[in-house]
Amino acid sequence: MELIDVATDLSAFSAEETARKLDADLKNGLSAEEAAARLEQFGPNELTETRKRSLWHLVLDQLKSPIVYLLLVAAGISFFFQEYLNAVAILVVLVINTVVGFVMEYQAGRSMEALKKISSVPAKMLRDGQLQEMEASQIVPGDVVFLEAGDVVPADGRIFRTSQLQVEEAALTGESVPVEKNEASLQAGLPLGDRLNYLFKSTFVTRGNTYLLVSHTGMNTQLGHIANLVQNAEQAATPLEKKLAEFSKKLILVTIGLAIIIFVSGLLNGLPLVGMLQTVIALAVAAIPEGLPIVATLALARGMLQMAKHNVIVKKLSAVETLGGTNVICTDKTGTLTQNKIEVSVLNTPSGSWNITENEQIGENENFHFIKYASVLTNTAEISEKGAEAQEIGDPLEVALLKFAKNYGTDVVMARRKHPKLAEEPFSSETKMMATLHGKEPELMVFAKGAAEELLNQCTAFLEHGEVKKLTAEAKDTWLQESEKMAESGLRVLAAAYKTVSEMPPKLGEDLIFSGLIGMVDPPRPEVLPAIKECLSAGIRVIMITGDHPATANKIALELGINTPDGHPPVTGKQLKPASEISTNDRHDIAGANVFARVDPQHKLDLVQLLQEDGNVVAMTGDGVNDAPALKKADIGVAMGLRGTQVAQDVSDMVLKDDKFTSIVVAIRQGRVIFENIRKFVIFLLSCNLSELFLIATVAVLNLGFQLLPLQILFINLITDVLPALALGATEGNPGIMNQPPRKATEPIIDRQRWIAIIFYSVVISLCALGAVYLNHYVLHPAEHWHAGRYNNILFYTLIFCQLAHVFNMGSGNRFFFRSEIVTNKFVWLALLVSGAVVFLAGWIGPVRNALAIQEMLLTDWLAVVSAVFASLIIIQLSKKFKLIQQ
Repeated sequence: MELIDVATDLSAFSAEETARKLDADLKNGLSAEEAAARLEQFGPNELTETRKRSLWHLVLDQLKSPIVYLLLVAAGISFFFQEYLNAVAILVVLVINTVVGFVMEYQAGRSMEALKKISSVPAKMLRDGQLQEMEASQIVPGDVVFLEAGDVVPADGRIFRTSQLQVEEAALTGESVPVEKNEASLQAGLPLGDRLNYLFKSTFVTRGNTYLLVSHTGMNTQLGHIANLVQNAEQAATPLEKKLAEFSKKLILVTIGLAIIIFVSGLLNGLPLVGMLQTVIALAVAAIPEGLPIVATLALARGMLQMAKHNVIVKKLSAVETLGGTNVICTDKTGTLTQNKIEVSVLNTPSGSWNITENEQIGENENFHFIKYASVLTNTAEISEKGAEAQEIGDPLEVALLKFAKNYGTDVVMARRKHPKLAEEPFSSETKMMATLHGKEPELMVFAKGAAEELLNQCTAFLEHGEVKKLTAEAKDTWLQESEKMAESGLRVLAAAYKTVSEMPPKLGEDLIFSGLIGMVDPPRPEVLPAIKECLSAGIRVIMITGDHPATANKIALELGINTPDGHPPVTGKQLKPASEISTNDRHDIAGANVFARVDPQHKLDLVQLLQEDGNVVAMTGDGVNDAPALKKADIGVAMGLRGTQVAQDVSDMVLKDDKFTSIVVAIRQGRVIFENIRKFVIFLLSCNLSELFLIATVAVLNLGFQLLPLQILFINLITDVLPALALGATEGNPGIMNQPPRKATEPIIDRQRWIAIIFYSVVISLCALGAVYLNHYVLHPAEHWHAGRYNNILFYTLIFCQLAHVFNMGSGNRFFFRSEIVTNKFVWLALLVSGAVVFLAGWIGPVRNALAIQEMLLTDWLAVVSAVFASLIIIQLSKKFKLIQQ
């Protein structure tokens, strides 16, 4: 077939005429072979980036930095005063810094691309006559896609076989009110917002369901057309990057102040102007950890990939840092805390009760017959038998109802063909029930299923041993009590009903005949209990929020330790009010509850607001289209990957591919680890860089005569600021990190306590480096003359190896040294090995050795260096051991 241009308006044609133009089959969809051929012809259903940063732009980005400008000034001064070796060496350092920054940023970009591939979007489409779940990128023109409430529209197309379809099109038209859609053909040339028989990519279904005949995909959609007109916006910095940027500005001011002191002291002591200019510029470069934002981004991106291995897709870098401060998790029950292996367990009807899990035989019984048909016909799930394994598509609860009916002899496909659906009132969070109309006039039947208390309110009669009787208020109360008992035993309860009509009624879900109660079991996941215990030890409160009956919810909560026998009773949705209407006493009651039942999405939103007003950092799980506001409002929105709607996944910060609660805990732990790792390499870099500042300032003020050279400062910075910092970012984390209280959202990366530790570390390293020189001169060689060149080398090597050894001081301090997370980090050892090798190679390669003014050192010189390195390590470790310093 030929490509139909996006400008072509097909809304004037009927679905059948559109199908002929697309060479499509409305009943069976495309064949697998035809779909593959069209995918080859039209390409995947994806939006391509209008402008992607080239590798050349990545390189240029590394040069847009005040640090680079300082280096260029230093090189220019060196060329002007004919210090060619220094000038070339500075340019070499500039090239190395650029290459390192480029590699790290490129790797971070690759990490984000890998995440995009992991978080692909599924769609339900007809292929070879069967409904299958496939990647939305595989959709081609002519495909038939099934959509229901909560689904994001994956492509542009003509709708047919709709039921109460309502679509949110704000993403495309700007119209915030959902639009009612219908199948009628329209006048050609209408604006997009008036094309009521058409759906457009990235809008989403808020109510009802429909089949969509796809006409345009990928960049040929209306959204793709807009994407072609829009340039890529600059990506906003994450909160952490902003904190680092603010932090760097303050550090630059401190560095400039110290550099001025050193410069003036050098001039007063008679040192040459050019040399002092080069020294202070090199010192400024060394003191400012310009690689911090890149290293932080790389650590965050690596953490996101680590989480992806545990089935957690984190969509935003900022979410990773927020995870570390989360102190409340509001979680759904079904599938998250429970196994999501729902099966029908008990039938309780006016004509008798049966235990389904024990395969109890049921004879001819009309209640049973109507319950089976309600289970099949008021159901949008599918069980596809194609292939070696059956593919289950749809809500797990509805799949369980299909399995139940099938196990008791109902052919699902034949039942649906024999009783085609004529009308439908879809399930909604407001009505908590679903009803469908089947048959031919004048013999029509309505089947309904839903929450027991809601459905019983719509029933006026009940069926008992084939006889329809009036449902009195007393009888209704009796069945509500039966429902309560079933819920208290841990069952999830649905009610089923029916009615016969001669013509299409104004409302399907009224004046129904009650058939019975369906009890379903969904046991807790065995791994959830220890995960909740871990949360409690980490100071994280777990709140269960569910649409289930309060008794069912509370039983699961008691089993999992979310609630206690003497704890606060469950709060129902009816007890929740908007934050502005809640009294102080009500707020206190709600604050003490850990179980919320029979809630709707608005209640979730109100609860999130209440918790946030009390100063909590809230993670909220959700799966439905109506959960989107609460997911967006929460500090961390967590969508379900298996049963979650695409709308919920789009607005969330995190998607759980396996829907497991334990994955949330893994993500929070990883978030804490990432933040701690970033904090570790910030402390490491600062203490190393400040030690250089203190050391050079001391030598300059005291005019000691063995000052470090500008190129030596740059070399030290290159050796100690890159690989060790990256290795710290890859630390697995302190095993006891989940025994610590959550970090406050306002807590800075470096607080007062850690600033004290940084200054202490810096002083110890600088004093030990100076001590190595004096140990060599006054103890090991007391009779020798002062050798400024050799002492410069001792200072140079001691500072390098003190800083490299300092990486081991970044451990948490609550474990034996050799078992700390730093010592057991293989990347740290690899970083030290490579850094050490570069240091020794620099002393063997002639031009490099000359540029760094490296001389031959005696064995006693190395003894002084090693002694000073061990002294700095032991002093800091003992200070941490005896809690003189808190990190």
